[in-house]
Amino acid sequence: MAEIRIENVSKHFGKVIANQDINLTIADREFMVLLGPSGCGKTTLLRGIAGLDPVDSGSIWIGNRDVTYLPPRKRRIAMVFQSYAVFPHLTVFENIAFGLRMQRVAEEEIKKRVHAAAELLQITNLLQRYPAQVSGGQRQRVAVARALAVQAEVLLMDEPLSNLDALLRLEMRAELKRLLKEVQTTVVYVTHDQVEALSLGDRIAVMRDGKILQCDTPLKVYNDPATVFIGGFIGNPPVNFLSGKVIKDGSRRLIDIHGVIFEPSPAVQHSLFEGNHPEVKMGIRAENIQVSEQAIDHHLNGDVLVVEPLGSQNLLSVQVGNERMKINVHADIDINPGQRVWLSIPAEKIRWYEARSGELLPENS
Repeated sequence: MAEIRIENVSKHFGKVIANQDINLTIADREFMVLLGPSGCGKTTLLRGIAGLDPVDSGSIWIGNRDVTYLPPRKRRIAMVFQSYAVFPHLTVFENIAFGLRMQRVAEEEIKKRVHAAAELLQITNLLQRYPAQVSGGQRQRVAVARALAVQAEVLLMDEPLSNLDALLRLEMRAELKRLLKEVQTTVVYVTHDQVEALSLGDRIAVMRDGKILQCDTPLKVYNDPATVFIGGFIGNPPVNFLSGKVIKDGSRRLIDIHGVIFEPSPAVQHSLFEGNHPEVKMGIRAENIQVSEQAIDHHLNGDVLVVEPLGSQNLLSVQVGNERMKINVHADIDINPGQRVWLSIPAEKIRWYEARSGELLPENS
């Protein structure tokens, strides 16, 4: 078992709070992604799991072992760094074998494990070369192979693809997903790239200011972001947010957005009634909006400011009142800057947020 339990973990650097009372359970063989902007505390948390930066309070468990105060070498972990950290004076074979030699593994077993890891990463033909003689993507494979060769219970990865160019990153992402399905180890993966997070993780823990704001499956985080911050961080383009005023209509609560009245679900109305919220925000993704060039009563409308061709689709920037929206339309739809368009927004795709806290209003009363 390589379940990881992080219980009430905090870490400070002087007056800076890097991690604050974090609780997170990562299941055995789960691929957990820690996602967030620079400075949110994700790498600090990863280094805490690794034992590279001791935590100030709380505890960390791997399986049934409390590893909070154990040195890294006794935690049965392997780590892949952003900088590859391969030794330039050692061959690819010796780089992969390095951790095994530190563990004093028998020479025959070292050969077996190095070749197995190299075959998995498809770098067997590079074993006698030096890092300077291989590409950046191949060096990254060497770093991953070295981590896999030690057969650790937990694999920790700190932005391992960020130094690669866009095309190579795309290829390595798919390769990494295939590879880690085969080795079936518990993985904690740090990234600020939301595309990586959505494509790789079994679950995503979204972090900000040293806290985990939401931890759920990629689909859930994408479709139901728990806060306005998460909706604005995840997705390209991110969620559109429009400001609305709550109107009291007897027991009902309606929402006025730029003169158009929306009636949210009974569960959201119940939350608005109980919480007495005067203002809310509507969240809607760019791909969930239908655009019409013909006037439609009781629909939001706005002027197209910019049309960005993106191949199979165009991305429109539309001014609605004093707010701006991003909308995806098919490339065949001929819409030009300066046109007025009307927007059809399916009620089931709307997410409603409390304006002051930025938190998602519950759909289940």
